[in-house]
Amino acid sequence: MTGREVMRSWLFVPGDSPRKIEKAFSAGADALILDLEDSVAIPAKALARRTVLAALRDAPRGDKSPALYVRINNPPRNTRDPGRNPAESDLDIIMAGAPDGIMLPKAEGGADIALLSARLAVREAAHQLPDGSTKIVALATETAAAIFAAGTYRGVDPRLAGLSWGAEDLAAETGALATRVEGAWTAPFQLARSICIFAAAAAGVPAIDTVHIDFRDEAGLARECAAALRDGFSGKLAIHPAQVPIINEGLTPSPAQLDHARRVVEAFRESGEAGVTSLDGKMLDRPHLAAAKRLLGPARTKS
Repeated sequence: MTGREVMRSWLFVPGDSPRKIEKAFSAGADALILDLEDSVAIPAKALARRTVLAALRDAPRGDKSPALYVRINNPPRNTRDPGRNPAESDLDIIMAGAPDGIMLPKAEGGADIALLSARLAVREAAHQLPDGSTKIVALATETAAAIFAAGTYRGVDPRLAGLSWGAEDLAAETGALATRVEGAWTAPFQLARSICIFAAAAAGVPAIDTVHIDFRDEAGLARECAAALRDGFSGKLAIHPAQVPIINEGLTPSPAQLDHARRVVEAFRESGEAGVTSLDGKMLDRPHLAAAKRLLGPARTKS
């Protein structure tokens, strides 16, 4: 398991491609998401499970290695038949490789996390893995129902390690003809993005921004990263190795931002930890101090 406290770049890798998986380890991503869902055709699912298991078993582990997550298939609702549940088949195979975490697609609230956690606990015990060692990151806005359940993640399970959001599946469900106009998110998807930030903050876990699907648009990705850092995201999903260095740079606070945060902390220290102080002619209160300390977290300053 990686020792990073803040993971900036989360790179999706098709689970049925050993070549792409091998290449991904040199991309510099903080986390790799070995994908069994959207990037794998249905006839290739069984092969992808075996390929991901082999990658998990062979991969280096430790603080200098990327965290290894697996995006499982969406558990079908209203069925208890494991034979009809591809997510169960995913877990049956890949948990033998001790992934650092599972990415749950189309999550619809805390109940889904609790159910997945119970399924992970059974398999951890079966494979003699430490109880609770497999974390969960949920894609929390991919269905219309998920939007209304976003406030239910708080305190649901200690495995929960982050919330992310997505636009494409939500657009397919709502019938939206576009998610962006002239590069900007349309109103429904701007709302989904904001809900992800608030839901993650309420649950006390990192918010992870969605993908920038035009992997050749480096300038657009850099702008999205700057906006993500500004608005409270700590990480961003990637679909191509070339996006990783841009995300790592964009989600790392600048020297000027870090210097200002240090000055805020120092201003409160010099005030005797008063409830209110000032800096450069502007009033600061305790939320400013909390934000500064969060920005100065140790993993934020890593290259």
